[in-house]
Amino acid sequence: MRYSISQVAKASGVSARMLRHYDAIGLLTPASVAANGYRWYGRFELLRLQRILLLRRLGLGLAEIGAVLGEQADEAAALRGHLAQLEEERRRLDRVIATVEETIADLGRARIGDPERFFAGLRKDGDAMRQTYRETFGEGAGAAFDVAQAAQEGLTAADYEHAAARSAALFRRLAAVMRSGAVPEDPAALDAVAEHHESVSRFWQPTAAAYAAMGGLYLDDPRQRALAEQADPQLPAWLARAIETYARVRLVPPLGKD
Repeated sequence: MRYSISQVAKASGVSARMLRHYDAIGLLTPASVAANGYRWYGRFELLRLQRILLLRRLGLGLAEIGAVLGEQADEAAALRGHLAQLEEERRRLDRVIATVEETIADLGRARIGDPERFFAGLRKDGDAMRQTYRETFGEGAGAAFDVAQAAQEGLTAADYEHAAARSAALFRRLAAVMRSGAVPEDPAALDAVAEHHESVSRFWQPTAAAYAAMGGLYLDDPRQRALAEQADPQLPAWLARAIETYARVRLVPPLGKD
């Protein structure tokens, strides 16, 4: 018994257009094609289509299905390969889910219940930080701090909440590198600190010496130390060394170069 392409499409749920595509790529060739161009399918083709649909539901691509059916490849091996891909995708999604959950938690902790009191405290902390920067890095840093503060004047409470969440995530990534056993000279540590340097450079372009000195704030300044300790109690000491190393290795140009 033979079936027209419309009959096969109706019975299988696969559109006639897709059946013609299967034919074009050699995945499912009709039993015969009439002079008028009509495609006809027999029992063998229907069984082959059944396997194609099963493998599609299992997630294999058309090329993989073609290898299984056309070259008599090991179907179990193909499915094991696909399973490995799915497991890797699951691990990737688990990492994404964990990141989203951490961001939600960070935003929750960063919620500002009393904006008026928060901004009053922010101004007070800002004045204290400006004094710290001026004493540590000189008047140039104090002026740069003023410019950075001016750029933030239009920020809302929600903006500060998101900034706090991003900061917490950055310190968490730095702590993860530290816990991996990386020492400050390791490429992984230098790459992680590069993200910290980039965040600082959005508001201030410190010299290598100034950025190296900034690392000391995570040991000496209670506000900066507290930020790092939220990610890991051991992070301030490691980060101070890592920032000094980054400044020495990646910010100071080699001898003989400007």
